[in-house]
Amino acid sequence: MAHERKITATRIAVECCNLCGSTARTHLFTKHTYHLVRCDDCALAYIANPPDAEGIAAIYTTVANYHETLLDEATDGFSRQARVADQHLAMLRRFRHDLAGLRVLDVGCSSGIFLDRARKAGMEPFGAELSPETAAFARDHYELPVQTGDWREAGYAPESFDVITLFDVIEHLPDPKAELMALRGLLKAGGLLLQSTPDIEGLFPRLSGKLAMPLDYWPHPEPPHHLFQFSQATLSRMTEDAGYRMEAAHHTSIDLAYNFGTSESWRASPKMLAYAALFALVAIVGEWVGQGDWLYLGATRA
Repeated sequence: MAHERKITATRIAVECCNLCGSTARTHLFTKHTYHLVRCDDCALAYIANPPDAEGIAAIYTTVANYHETLLDEATDGFSRQARVADQHLAMLRRFRHDLAGLRVLDVGCSSGIFLDRARKAGMEPFGAELSPETAAFARDHYELPVQTGDWREAGYAPESFDVITLFDVIEHLPDPKAELMALRGLLKAGGLLLQSTPDIEGLFPRLSGKLAMPLDYWPHPEPPHHLFQFSQATLSRMTEDAGYRMEAAHHTSIDLAYNFGTSESWRASPKMLAYAALFALVAIVGEWVGQGDWLYLGATRA
């Protein structure tokens, strides 16, 4: 699992659930002094004391060690992300078999590895990325049209995209419901919104969460980067409320080394090794039984 340099940020208080507006919630876990809670009414999990806007922006830079390895093709991190990009493209083909000629906007496109794959598959690629370093890499290395910062600043025309992707992005957004509603305006009628996100109701997160407080250890939540922890039910409801019609959901598993470390990290932390011995098989079985900890959700503009 990546280790980012600590960024000091002013905290804000989230008073109500982004999905249903309820103020009733139950504390689940505290990690790095961030409090993960679950809405009592709709079950959406979220950080109750996230960083402010300035603090969030500071996270997504190489100063904070964010995606630094994706700027060098020789690193293991780059190779892993290339495999993930191949998986994203394969998942996209489940929803749209013929990709040739489709205009795709990848929000949170990072260093552009997926968009490069999409272009090779015949798509017309566009991207937006908050991190200035990875956005520049996408432009310079892959010669991709990538907007640094908010996609709204790129001036995309309404209903100009066939596909919009948010791969492991929705959990990072301070107001995910509003973002989904705004992005809907960029999709053509019948256009596809494809999201991926860790699933808090996957078999591994669900079972390991029961021991989170006794062990004071739970790798699934990743504050302050992840401000929300979705399940298939909560993300489906939010997507439908934002004006989309669900197509299908598919589960897979997050890379085992990401969740449980490697032999090198086990030597440094026997606790991590013990945790891997306890739960790694659970994570593998979760995907076999359709309860993996990584969710893909496809929806059409209603």
